[in-house]
Amino acid sequence: MIAALLARDGALTVTGGVMLIGFAVAAVASMGDRRLILGVNPWLKPMKFFASVAIFLLTAAWFMAETRPSPWALALVRWTFVVTMCVELGLICLQAARGTTSHFNEATPFDAVVFAVMGVAITINTVAAAGLLWLIRLDTPPVRAGYLWGVRLGLALFIIGSLLGFLMVARKAHTVPAPDGGPGLPFVNWSTTRGDLRIAHFVGLHALQALPLVGFVLDRTTRLTAPERGTLVLAVAVMWLLAVGGLWRRALRGRPLVAL
Repeated sequence: MIAALLARDGALTVTGGVMLIGFAVAAVASMGDRRLILGVNPWLKPMKFFASVAIFLLTAAWFMAETRPSPWALALVRWTFVVTMCVELGLICLQAARGTTSHFNEATPFDAVVFAVMGVAITINTVAAAGLLWLIRLDTPPVRAGYLWGVRLGLALFIIGSLLGFLMVARKAHTVPAPDGGPGLPFVNWSTTRGDLRIAHFVGLHALQALPLVGFVLDRTTRLTAPERGTLVLAVAVMWLLAVGGLWRRALRGRPLVAL
């Protein structure tokens, strides 16, 4: 698998591997740090983002083999992903080391600049994701119809999930209707007492992995025709989008995913 990823895109694969190392380093740092930020260890957020970004970069590396031949455009997308994600994680780790929050933090001019730079990085990354969607091959070999439609629709829903992040930025919080913090689920820390907009954001982003997998399984295990497999993946994508909308609405109503 590692060799296949390196063959598809070495830069994205190596950067994804660096993110996994970063996850391990943050995990070790958390063991010796007794501070709390919004009630949790300061290294929990870097751990979550290292894991999520690693999955994103390795997925993008895998998809590079499904693109149209355009070296300059692919290089632009590739290095945009690498640079923006490194900037994002670097600033998140910086704020964790300082003992303060990284998101929605405008307590000081420095914190405001950090948050603004993070916002710019994610905006550019989202545009690059749209660029990758545009670069995905136009032909659809019948034997791989489900998978390729899963890639296209997964990227589209990933972009929608990213846009939900901008809506959280506009609100300057992810918890509804209380301030951020308080009891949450293990590791992800989604609120167990209030609505949490991060859940819909998370589900939208990870359509990037789920829909191609659904399509791949359909291609390998069913006797459906190529158009039927493509239509079924589209139906799953529509249901996924409805689930994202339902989770977002539930959070806006102040209701947790799991109440404890």
